[in-house]
Amino acid sequence: MANTYTQIHIQTVFAVKNRQSLIQYEWEDELYKYMTGIIQNNGHKVLQVNGVSGYIHIVFGMRPVQSLSDLMKQVKQDSLRWINNKGFLKEKFSWQAGYSAFSYSKSEVSNVVNYIKNQEQHHKTITFQDEYLQLLKDLNMDYDERYILKSVL
Repeated sequence: MANTYTQIHIQTVFAVKNRQSLIQYEWEDELYKYMTGIIQNNGHKVLQVNGVSGYIHIVFGMRPVQSLSDLMKQVKQDSLRWINNKGFLKEKFSWQAGYSAFSYSKSEVSNVVNYIKNQEQHHKTITFQDEYLQLLKDLNMDYDERYILKSVL
């Protein structure tokens, strides 16, 4: 639409079902490229995709062409289908239900991108659960600890 200007920067975080460590080093870059393609094909601009074996962070510039929930549904559905079709794992791969999304101003984006780039190094000193709870606290988000990061085993 002409004369429509937006600046929407989003970080999403989502986990492997039951927070299992299933994303393997040998194919994680392919997965990140595949996810980047999904997001870019929907008209958005990926700035960084990274994670560790049990979850993914994505930061991107979002265009107002679709809802965040529709985009995340597509990213998760298409990527799990891709992982399963590639046969990377003996068992069936699934993402945990839901995701988290956080918005950032342009001045914060480079710090978020660098943070996501360094996930592997970062997680040598902090667990995902501790990181996630700290992120929620830093962003002053309301949450109920009874429902945060519960494994269903």
